[in-house]
Amino acid sequence: MKTRLTAALVVLLAGGLAIAQDHPVRADLTAEDLARVAAVTAPTTDFSRAENFEAKPAGAGTTTFAPNADAFSRFLDNLSFEQEEQFKLGNALFRKVWVSSPSSTQASDGLGPLFNARGCQSCHIKDGRGHPPFEGQAENVSMFLRLSVPPGADDTRMALDGVVAGEVGDPTYGTQLQDFAVPGLKAEGRMVIDYTELPVALGDGTEVMLRAPHYSAADLAYGPLAEDVMLSPRLANPMIGLGLVEQVPAEDILSLADPEDRDGDGISGRANWTIEPVSQGFMLGRFGWKAGMATIRSQSAAAFAGDIGISTPLVNRPHGDCTEAQADCLAMPTGEQARLGASEAPDPVLDLVTFYAQTLGVPERRDVDDPAVLRGKAAFYGAGCASCHVPKFVTSRAAVNPAHRFQLIWPYADFLLHDMGAGLADNRPEGLADGREWRTPPLWGIGLTETVSGHTFFLHDGRARNLVEAILWHGGEAQAARDAFAQMSQATRDDVVAFLESL
Repeated sequence: MKTRLTAALVVLLAGGLAIAQDHPVRADLTAEDLARVAAVTAPTTDFSRAENFEAKPAGAGTTTFAPNADAFSRFLDNLSFEQEEQFKLGNALFRKVWVSSPSSTQASDGLGPLFNARGCQSCHIKDGRGHPPFEGQAENVSMFLRLSVPPGADDTRMALDGVVAGEVGDPTYGTQLQDFAVPGLKAEGRMVIDYTELPVALGDGTEVMLRAPHYSAADLAYGPLAEDVMLSPRLANPMIGLGLVEQVPAEDILSLADPEDRDGDGISGRANWTIEPVSQGFMLGRFGWKAGMATIRSQSAAAFAGDIGISTPLVNRPHGDCTEAQADCLAMPTGEQARLGASEAPDPVLDLVTFYAQTLGVPERRDVDDPAVLRGKAAFYGAGCASCHVPKFVTSRAAVNPAHRFQLIWPYADFLLHDMGAGLADNRPEGLADGREWRTPPLWGIGLTETVSGHTFFLHDGRARNLVEAILWHGGEAQAARDAFAQMSQATRDDVVAFLESL
């Protein structure tokens, strides 16, 4: 596993950003605290029993309700009474169903005109993981296609010191394929998924079938896509623990980066940098499948505009993802009203939705002392999985919300970009991430996916139907860990799954 370094520097170069081998010491901690954090986050070597506080993945904010369908929808256990009210108001807005304009419900109109969902909860069902269409299901709610073309001379993306934010959308269809539209307008088209079954033989002779997807777009209403368009599917990510992830100091994440693989372990990991829309400065990306967003607020505003077609002060696009080539879309009425604010979802709305996303808790671990879980944890570490799925961090003492401050958390992620091989490549760059790179997603809560979301589809496009398939799709920097898993006995593989299902 990569070890945290003690000193370093982020260097601005003429051609962009480079991260030196060392990194800045956390400014929020005393020398005594730094030593405490280093000790508590060091990887364990004792798999005979659970570690201290291992059952509390969100620290004092860990939720302790029954692990049922609402397990991802509870607020952090250490919120104040006043903050609970903010959370509940944000929850109401997160569940809100937006309607087209004009409407008598003037605080709820502005949907679209083209859109993928009518509300946040439509994609993040029960605050959990999205899924590809179930068998016989025509609509793709909670999954959509990102669209982009290679940047050219007319690239209008924001750029600063070599960092470029976002992508160049398809000239006609924008940055994602919108499969719904308000009355009087045609939807852009629909996503088509074709699967090919691929047999994979494991070391003990077991054969596992993997689904290899191929994506295309059909029923296009506004002409063809660009010849060089790049398609990439996206599932909605779980919402739990986001506020704690936001408070993991950038220094601790950067300490795990090793883009040149100087230690020779085959694991590189590099940061994605993006431009924060408020400060207009560059920030470490840590949210989204390719770490393209730096903050929960910017992620929320982008989703409002791109997924629902609702403008906010941060992304003030009342026509959503409509392009200049879609004149009928741009001619549709919007929900902007001066008496309610300068956008369809003004600051009070965006503030509450952001607060809600920042204060969702993480359920308590289950069976941490179970012998199979402990054996699976040892095998997980032994295979090298913890090199990218880094178990624990300590959040910043300087966090604005006291509920986020100085918490030992167990997300099992490094939030860095890793080359995951040709099998998982979407061949579509995003910011500094290339077409083979993906951010390491947190594993906390993964064992409750079926309980909360009603399925066990994993990875960025849900191609994996269970955890075993998800592991076997790993390649690139994760190839050695994947191969180690494939060579395990059936009993040891079952133990690894038991460990993951306890998270």
